[in-house]
Amino acid sequence: MFEKYFSKRIKCTPSSFIREILKVTQNPQIISFAGGLPNPISFPQEELKISMNRIADKFGAKIYQYSTTAGLDSLREYIVQRYNKLRGMDLTLDNVIITTGSQQALDLIGKVFINEGDKVMVEKPSYLGLLQAFCLYDADFVQTDLVEDGLDIDCLKKTLKDHKPKLAYLIPNFQNPTGLTYSKENRKEVFEAIKDEDMILIQDDPYGELRFYDEDEILPYIGQNQSSKNIYLGSFSKIVTPGMRLGYVIADKEIIKMIETAKQASDLHSNIFGQYLISDYLWNNDLDKHISKIKKLYKTQAEAMIGAMEENFAKNIKFTRPKGGMFSWVTLPKGVSAVKLFDKAIKKNVAFVPGDPFYVGINNVNTLRLNYTNADCDTIKEGIKRLSEPLKEI
Repeated sequence: MFEKYFSKRIKCTPSSFIREILKVTQNPQIISFAGGLPNPISFPQEELKISMNRIADKFGAKIYQYSTTAGLDSLREYIVQRYNKLRGMDLTLDNVIITTGSQQALDLIGKVFINEGDKVMVEKPSYLGLLQAFCLYDADFVQTDLVEDGLDIDCLKKTLKDHKPKLAYLIPNFQNPTGLTYSKENRKEVFEAIKDEDMILIQDDPYGELRFYDEDEILPYIGQNQSSKNIYLGSFSKIVTPGMRLGYVIADKEIIKMIETAKQASDLHSNIFGQYLISDYLWNNDLDKHISKIKKLYKTQAEAMIGAMEENFAKNIKFTRPKGGMFSWVTLPKGVSAVKLFDKAIKKNVAFVPGDPFYVGINNVNTLRLNYTNADCDTIKEGIKRLSEPLKEI
């Protein structure tokens, strides 16, 4: 009935594959490895409750009022100080804007930078939320292969030469969906390949703080402190709570100003109550101590999943062994469709995300993503055991 009224953009944009899958997993009997959900037991609920009362007493009506587009100064200042201290950066408030989660940051970047047909380089596979967000702006995606330690450098150089992308989007730490992390050497090689390109580099880092092996190792971002054409995305969703929908963009102040203009036209400002709440929590609690608890939890869950796959999966089924983050990536034998496997797995009351939505223009791939953070170890072991049953039929 309304088909003729809808824009070309929205008609060409697929719905979120994961959101559709999550509808299927509402059945309480289904063990779901599908969503990228933090474990609720990691939320600092008591501390947040204290902060709620404190901000209500301290700031009164301000926490319910309109606010500035760039975000609450105290929250941005916390981000500035944390990045300057831990990563050796030289940020000021002008380099930071608060967004409604990292997903809005992607949408705003699309608005600011992408004209119809502009080429955007992404990893192969890449985060499906980015593919969906940039699809709305008619981006022309080109994919660069991933290898165990990061980007395939030969493939990267060929992609740059053949396509001359305007933007590149990478997830160097515990990549979604694969769980892989770029090595220090690979990051240097990537920067050497791109440093002279006329291109903006976006580095998304929602999982970087969740390193549960080699915990003291903080790998530099690609080209960190060497290029003004870098944009960094961060989030409080994985280290505090996702429900507040608070993320942020770090970039050159000229870029931040344009993102601020786009945000004014989008939602004026992100949830100001949530900003006051998260800011108060961060300034009055030990975030590193809290993150260490999350890492201990996720390490146990990851090891439970890896151990269960080693025990139950055939030798011709490969999977990544992440050192942090939230995902493992499974590769089935060639010719096996993960989408068809999903239909069989649901009958065994277990769910995952088939690899298809993480690629551009490829269907019925032999890969799938498993999330280990939102189930206890016994549930993980049972879920992998259930998943192994249809796998024996392939």
